[in-house]
Amino acid sequence: MEQLSKDRRIVRLEETESTNVYLKQLLREQQLEEGSMVITDFQTGGRGQMGNSWFSSKGENLLFSLLIYPQNVRANEQFIISRIASLAVKNTLDRFTDDIRIKWPNDIYWKEQKVAGMLIENDIEEKYITNSVIGIGINVNQQMFPPDLSNPVSLRQITGSIQDRDYILDIFQREFFLLYRDFQKGEIKVIEDEYMLDLYRVNGYYWYEDKNGRFMAEIDDVLPSGHLVLKTMDTEEERTYAFKEVAFINEPEN
Repeated sequence: MEQLSKDRRIVRLEETESTNVYLKQLLREQQLEEGSMVITDFQTGGRGQMGNSWFSSKGENLLFSLLIYPQNVRANEQFIISRIASLAVKNTLDRFTDDIRIKWPNDIYWKEQKVAGMLIENDIEEKYITNSVIGIGINVNQQMFPPDLSNPVSLRQITGSIQDRDYILDIFQREFFLLYRDFQKGEIKVIEDEYMLDLYRVNGYYWYEDKNGRFMAEIDDVLPSGHLVLKTMDTEEERTYAFKEVAFINEPEN
């Protein structure tokens, strides 16, 4: 079922494989307005970053994809889109609770638990992004999760109250396009600085693990490419990591 909302085309579905997949298929078939969205109650093949799966009970959470046409964004500087989307989700959830942080690269945490995540897929021509499909999942009202998920939490579990998904979506749209307008006006440094301030574990030394083992480090920077720069505690060596090359560790090795 489709419906129009203001000047943005919104497609609402009871069920689909993935809102990203559905939106990208629509984009192949027709020209879509910037801000077009696909929203569903259930995904049969929800995906997260780097091939991870995304589980969500039917009708309890927010599952949607948003289309934008960012101008003059080089492929090697595409992480600005992730910063905008992550900040928009964080700013939205800040309306309901404290202790919301962005866990690099693009998960949203409440304390030590994951409340939201995203998958951003960009089309590229001649080193520039032509469009971005931003898939976002927010745990809103779900109370039971599969045991193999290590640390999920929902807004209902945090607040103790059932939340209105459409209301949360409306807040997200406002927050996203406020940040997106800042980006269009060239205020990229402001967005980068805000992202850094809101990062999970941004202050202090914590345990990490890469292919060579575990070590303590602090977050030094996140580059325009999205690479994470850590500074080790013992030698102050700067190490740069792409997605999946380093893991956050809660406990030191025994």
